[in-house]
Amino acid sequence: MSVSFVAVLWLVYLGAALFELNLVKYGIYPRRISGTVGIALAPFVHASVSHLFANSVPIVILGTALLYGYPRSAGIVLACVYAGTGLCVWLAAREANHVGASGLTFGMMFFVFIIGAIRWDRRAIALSMLVFFLYGSMLWGIFPTDPDVSYESHLFGAFVGAVLAFLFRHRDPAPVEKRYSWEDEEEIPSDDEDGDIQSS
Repeated sequence: MSVSFVAVLWLVYLGAALFELNLVKYGIYPRRISGTVGIALAPFVHASVSHLFANSVPIVILGTALLYGYPRSAGIVLACVYAGTGLCVWLAAREANHVGASGLTFGMMFFVFIIGAIRWDRRAIALSMLVFFLYGSMLWGIFPTDPDVSYESHLFGAFVGAVLAFLFRHRDPAPVEKRYSWEDEEEIPSDDEDGDIQSS
């Protein structure tokens, strides 16, 4: 699923480049009615190849982690991050065209990381540690460091992902913990415990 989505992003970018189309106008422009179209279309629009590539690999990895770890929640989480981030950007971001799928990547990263810390089962912890190891540096992206980067998309994506982690923490059942045979064996009492042999 995540690979298919990334493939569509690349097809859109290559198609726009081939036909010399300016798709930036389909980004989210805050507080303009015409800008609401970007809530649906902005994640498919990227300003450059480097911008698209920077989102492509995280979408595949984070999307796979989300689908593997939380299959019952994944669909609704993705929909809420997608729409919720776009709506928040439209309501509160700077006046400019905000484009790209980075809000989606931040939403998935924060969801997987925070839900792992909350649930504390082995699989959730492993996925949480994995995404933090790979993309922990993304945390700095929620701060305004570059005027050409929509930190608002990062910030709101992270916010929506974190809220969803709390809301859906019990939706997917924890995996059954594997028990080994030696854990079920009862200890055989020693002769000392029976009181048959004493030593001095």
